[in-house]
Amino acid sequence: MRPAEVLKQMKELREAWRKQGFSYTREQKAEYEKLLQLRRERVQYFLKNGIVSKGGLRKKEEKQSASES
Repeated sequence: MRPAEVLKQMKELREAWRKQGFSYTREQKAEYEKLLQLRRERVQYFLKNGIVSKGGLRKKEEKQSASES
């Protein structure tokens, strides 16, 4: 399953959850947990391979190097 499809299905399940009085059916809960696990695995892959943004770390490094010069 493509990452975009995972996110889209998670969004649809959250909308259904809200419309159902903030509760999932057993099937929906199982599906959401499966999608959540896929998403977590993908994020861990990015973290392990260092291909995720660290929240402006580059700007902080540039600021430090500029002040040292």
